Amino acid sequence: MSRHIYRCPLRWSDMDAFGHVNNAVFVRYLEEARIDFMFRLEPGDGSPSFQGGSVVARHEIDYKRPLVHRHEPVTIESWVTKIGAASLTIAYEIKEPEEGGQVYVTASTVVVPFDLAAGRPRRITAEEKSFLMEYLDDGSSAEGSAGGSAGGSSGGERERGVRADGGRERAAA
Repeated sequence: MSRHIYRCPLRWSDMDAFGHVNNAVFVRYLEEARIDFMFRLEPGDGSPSFQGGSVVARHEIDYKRPLVHRHEPVTIESWVTKIGAASLTIAYEIKEPEEGGQVYVTASTVVVPFDLAAGRPRRITAEEKSFLMEYLDDGSSAEGSAGGSAGGSSGGERERGVRADGGRERAAA
């Protein structure tokens, strides 16, 4: 399993009155990393891939410790924890760049591919699924898992997922 690495600069305006990065700003950091990750899939055979549109269905964020402004960027590692027929879950760690660096935030986002012209969700294409499988860590192995809520799925999801070995599974209700 691979992880997507994004180096995110901190801006002076990201801080709040308490001198640390505001909790709402972390959602923007996750967005930057997610867009950088998903738009790396080059369209093939005329397919727009994820560049054709997607929407966020859910965010889950655990704030581990405060992050104060500095000139060095933080690292955001992203990977896929679930691939369904019409949604995927991306997990993240916002952390210090060095190996084993301090983690500030763990998070996950459920993303739904969206057909902007039709105004409705669409299914994940075979091309997109192939790309996502390179980043899949469904938590079945202890190695590489972020732990906590970032690696899990939300309790309300009911669609079928695809395990790393290609088999089908049903998410917990």
